[in-house]
Amino acid sequence: MSSITSISRTIHRYIDAPNQSITIDGVPFAYRELGPKTGVPIVLLNHWGAVLDNFDPRVVDALALHHRVIAIDYRGIGGSGGNAPLTVDEMTQDTIRLIRQMGLETVDLLGFSLGGFVAQDVALKAPGLVRKLILAGTGPAGGKGIDRVGRVSWPLILKGMLTLRDPKFYLFFTATANGRHAAKAFLARLKERKADRDKDVTPKVFLRQLKAITAWGRHAPQNLGALKIPVLIANGDNDIMVPTENSIDMAQRIAGAELVIYPDAGHGGIFQNHDAFSKTALTFLAA
Repeated sequence: MSSITSISRTIHRYIDAPNQSITIDGVPFAYRELGPKTGVPIVLLNHWGAVLDNFDPRVVDALALHHRVIAIDYRGIGGSGGNAPLTVDEMTQDTIRLIRQMGLETVDLLGFSLGGFVAQDVALKAPGLVRKLILAGTGPAGGKGIDRVGRVSWPLILKGMLTLRDPKFYLFFTATANGRHAAKAFLARLKERKADRDKDVTPKVFLRQLKAITAWGRHAPQNLGALKIPVLIANGDNDIMVPTENSIDMAQRIAGAELVIYPDAGHGGIFQNHDAFSKTALTFLAA
């Protein structure tokens, strides 16, 4: 059984997109939608510990100028109910069901970090559902260093607490002047929405998602060569969370994949270079 609460009017800015929900088997899944109602929608899948307010509004708004954009919360995250899954596969199955319950026959997926794990998995497990795939700051199942995300992140999360900064300041960006400037600008953008913000992630959920990430890093490699759809891969040249070599590896394993590596950028390279990335993504989606 499912039910949907939706808004009929067109929203043009992510900051104005209302919180909506779709209920599947008694579990509500939170989402926001904006952009034109026509064409193939872009579904956004976000990172570890992220809620709807962690999508970069500059990227979302740029995409929504030409595309219907749907940003979702995973099960147990933010406004979504239930318990956060302990595996990427569970997130994948939830995402497939959510897309189908929305009545969508074909979508484009943009997955960042953990969302990139899920996006790959959806494209492999639901052939025909995904038209085009954008993978940012992410890596394949069994990718190098992915099972060490926790060990890499905890010291910088603690540093964030001690310096009263959002840990993404250190985790997503380089320590150069450019990186620090980009980090401040990105974190300021995430605070632009003042009303109807999503619920914060809890420590329990944060840890459950980390188990899913670690399991993905230890998962047997998937046959990425089976992906016969257009794929765009983007990252910074110094990603300490999901090492950049994973992006290169995916590009080599997916026939025809387009690879963009941003210089002097880290895990959040697409946010540091949001103008360039948005233009590249729009060109890719329009081709």
